[in-house]
Amino acid sequence: MPVSPPRGSLDPDRLDAILDRVRALTVWVVGDIILDEYLVGETTRVSPEAPVPVVRIQNTDLRLGGAANVAAQLAVLGVHTELAGVIGQDPAGQDILRLCAAAQIDTRATLPRAGRPTSRKLRVLARQQQLVRLDWEDTAACPPDTGRDILQRLDTGPAPDVVILSDYAKGLLTPEIISDIMCGALAGGIPVVVDPKCNDYSTYRGARVITPNLRELQLATGRTLAAEDAAAVAAAAQALMAAAGAQALVVKLGAQGMLVVPADGPPRAIPAWRRAVFDATGAGDTVVALVAASLAAGATLFEAAQIANAAASITVGSVGTISVDADSITGVLMAGHARKVFDRARLVTQVHRWRLEGKRIVFTNGCFDLLHAGHLALLHAAARHGDILIIGLNSDESVRRLKGPARPLIPEGERAAMLAALACVDAVTIFAEDTPREVLQAIRPDVLVKGADYRVDQVVGHELVAAAGGKVVLVPLVPDKSTTALIDQIASRKDPAR
Repeated sequence: MPVSPPRGSLDPDRLDAILDRVRALTVWVVGDIILDEYLVGETTRVSPEAPVPVVRIQNTDLRLGGAANVAAQLAVLGVHTELAGVIGQDPAGQDILRLCAAAQIDTRATLPRAGRPTSRKLRVLARQQQLVRLDWEDTAACPPDTGRDILQRLDTGPAPDVVILSDYAKGLLTPEIISDIMCGALAGGIPVVVDPKCNDYSTYRGARVITPNLRELQLATGRTLAAEDAAAVAAAAQALMAAAGAQALVVKLGAQGMLVVPADGPPRAIPAWRRAVFDATGAGDTVVALVAASLAAGATLFEAAQIANAAASITVGSVGTISVDADSITGVLMAGHARKVFDRARLVTQVHRWRLEGKRIVFTNGCFDLLHAGHLALLHAAARHGDILIIGLNSDESVRRLKGPARPLIPEGERAAMLAALACVDAVTIFAEDTPREVLQAIRPDVLVKGADYRVDQVVGHELVAAAGGKVVLVPLVPDKSTTALIDQIASRKDPAR
């Protein structure tokens, strides 16, 4: 079965629109609530009592886990989030409620139950390495009236835009409770997105999306699968999807990324972002949260999976469960895109941040109409003189004043986008003045770069840069490469008489 390669990407306006609409959502998260506890320290010796390391604890950390981590991820994005599940009448349960209150998660449907401990996982870490995990839990099935009680409490609040089932096999999501929730949601036309644990996916019949990882897919289908064999994974997912009556599966493949398998189209692969992986804990929670919220906000399935994939890439780069905000997701997805295009105020703020990081700021400017090899050579040379390269780009009106009414050939938005797509460029700012003097006054770069067809005293703003302790660098030009020459060359080919 063919698998389509990834194609198309979210443009900045589309991504902004989706993430803006996410903030207006109400989402119910129903599932197994877990308290994640971390004891972090250092180890330098082996215990004399047994062949185990001695860890000197330096700090402790409590975080929301399981369904509560899904809720925390949504809350960080501005979603009105209602968490439904069971906790114990114990200190860990109180910690859950306290952390939820701090995250502004509604817990009206979080039920304390006597005689049942709060699910809790305690991890001991040293040098970002997990040494041991201790679990407290009761995985006995909750009685059927638990589901009815949860739904009654949820119904006292606002209706959801989407329901998430976060199944960790801790006893809450029995087939009876899942059926109650699914039937209620589907009767109201509310989509349900499932992070599964049970092997009988018919339990989730009618789900909009199910998000198994590879191991869960293997257990549910009885097939041995390799993440690298996308066709086999897709075939297994489609068989499972048909049996479950689901509209789509998004299969999490770890280092291989994701495979998006819709019922009404070909499977599509999304490669993983290349990042150092410190801890995969909670990455699945991030995926189901972002897939559900993005779909409810109007994203296509593939767009939702792209957003979730980017968010998960941030999660695995940190130790323990974390929530990823919208700016971080945007930063990953828009790297190399128009996110590098700054207005002046935002550029000043960003330059300040770069300076706090000890970055050396390089600036050059121009019209960059019909980007050519000469431009690229200048930009690559400029980038070598510092850590951050900023381009000042003449606006369309500015170009017309300088070059005449027939220019520019390429509008400023497209010129800025092409420059922003270059790996050597960190920021582009469009200026409407004839010269970049006002931009230079605002950012005071460490290095001002121009082509060697200028003298230093002819470079606009040279005195501003020098006064701030910076310098002007003139770089050699590529012979016979200019936009004007390129235009003339094109015109002569169209009109041999010229």
